[in-house]
Amino acid sequence: MPERPNVVRVSDHSQAVAALRGQYEAIPAGAPVRLAKPTSNLFRFRADQPGGLDVARFNRVLSVDPDAMTAQVQGMTTYEDLVDATLPHGLMPLVVPQLKTITLGGAVAGLGIESSSFRNGLPHESVRELEVMTGDGEVVVVGPEDDLFRGFPNSYGTLGYTLRLEIELERVHPFVKLRHVPFGSAEECAEVIEAVCAERTYQGEPVDFVDGTVFSGTEQYLTLGSWADRAPYRSDYTGNAIYYRSIQSRRTDYLTVRDYLWRWDTDWFWCSRAFGVQHPVVRRLVPKRYLRSDVYRKIVAWDRRRGFSAKLSKAVQEPVIQDVEIPVDRLAEFLDFFHREIGIEPVWLCPVRLRDRTGWPLYPMDPDVLYVNVGFWSTVDLRPGEPMGSRNRLIEDKVTELGGHKSLYSDSYYEEQEFWDNYNGPTYRELKKRYDAASRLPDLYTKCVLRG
Repeated sequence: MPERPNVVRVSDHSQAVAALRGQYEAIPAGAPVRLAKPTSNLFRFRADQPGGLDVARFNRVLSVDPDAMTAQVQGMTTYEDLVDATLPHGLMPLVVPQLKTITLGGAVAGLGIESSSFRNGLPHESVRELEVMTGDGEVVVVGPEDDLFRGFPNSYGTLGYTLRLEIELERVHPFVKLRHVPFGSAEECAEVIEAVCAERTYQGEPVDFVDGTVFSGTEQYLTLGSWADRAPYRSDYTGNAIYYRSIQSRRTDYLTVRDYLWRWDTDWFWCSRAFGVQHPVVRRLVPKRYLRSDVYRKIVAWDRRRGFSAKLSKAVQEPVIQDVEIPVDRLAEFLDFFHREIGIEPVWLCPVRLRDRTGWPLYPMDPDVLYVNVGFWSTVDLRPGEPMGSRNRLIEDKVTELGGHKSLYSDSYYEEQEFWDNYNGPTYRELKKRYDAASRLPDLYTKCVLRG
């Protein structure tokens, strides 16, 4: 069988590492270091800057071992390419974030989550080994016993860059059966989330995947997925049909494993409606290859640079694009606050429990607690005189009050001391001193709050 086009030889990887180190050494001492990347899934927009380390050669799968159920993957490899390499072996990563162009390195240096996270944790918890180019320009290989391995998740490229990862894989079945279970209250929904995640069953059937969609305070659904070897039919949400709308109208559904993994990408969850592509007439005219999250994200980036939609709006709008982890027993309280103070709908729910009890110091979650990720991505009209960032600050304060955590891929408004209290400043500073002593890379607060 010919080698797959997205698989590269290990010797080529070594050459790419040597070339990258050469690029780093050519940067003048004291000059800041950054990556030159063609795509991003972050929502902390910055002005375009020339130059940067060229990591284009780090976007391939090195190998897949079907017997050990592991893969060697370069840091800039997208999950779309990784899934294409593993599914022919009947395997997939333990957690596949929802969007096709999220990279392996991005999901580890930042955070990722999906409907298998209630049993498999976060993507960095299935990493066995990391090869990192640190802020000092050194290339190190670290594992679970090393401080950099533990401190890398939630460091967002401020300690170094992932060059290669060894990750665990799990076996797949051809199909996923979905059950969309409705609930009239957040309290009832939270109770079932907790029970299903503890028992991994619902009404006598196994549950392998759990996520949820909140359309309003009185209309919410849990989608419970289970592996299936056969399917009486196969739904297709890559064209005219829209997946999230099916949740309201169907109680049972079947998808191929590939379509299940990318069910949210076609419409960027529900955010594609802002571009008009959910209108039936427009939908039929748009080529399927453009119905992708990375296309929509490029449109948003263009709009942020040009300010086009802001000029059209009669109100001042604040982007509220966040994912937060809330303890399951405080979920109803958070959703009540969110409907009252923010008002964005729909909202995504995804339960997560850590696999690894040793912990990840820069994003400290209690391994004994089941959390629910709440995702919301839209804009809110500000009241007259209300400052930009006020709604995000409300959310940040509420998340802290409820014992939760906030991901840092988008805008943050924390005061500096509050930020370091939430994200373990003392441990971060020790790691920074050890692996980026000259501060060639921005620190975490500068990058995530000040957008440096």
